[in-house]
Amino acid sequence: MSTVERFENRFKTDRKMEFAPGDTIKVYVRVIEGEKERSQVFQGVVTSIRGSGMRQSFTVRKVSGGVGVERTFPLHSPAVAKIDLARKGKVRRAKLFYLRGKRGKSAKVGEREKLNPESA
Repeated sequence: MSTVERFENRFKTDRKMEFAPGDTIKVYVRVIEGEKERSQVFQGVVTSIRGSGMRQSFTVRKVSGGVGVERTFPLHSPAVAKIDLARKGKVRRAKLFYLRGKRGKSAKVGEREKLNPESA
């Protein structure tokens, strides 16, 4: 085992990638302001997942105030408190960069399946 692998194993979290591109997720980010620590939610569509192991990261896009905002999060970052899956999306691409040029309903991603289906 190399020095890099030993270093990565020491700081690796048990967080798993339970979402895919096109899914809508909520990322709870720890924000420290002065001496206070609070949790800030960033909800949007996963546009890309890259890397592997300790270096794995994902990009989330949302529209806030009519302006598209993209943010990249390292999966194993201590600043990411938790990740919740809000909705599964139906897409046929691994990278959804085409959403950057879309507006309104054309920027929506179809729903793949219900998360909590009503049992009849």
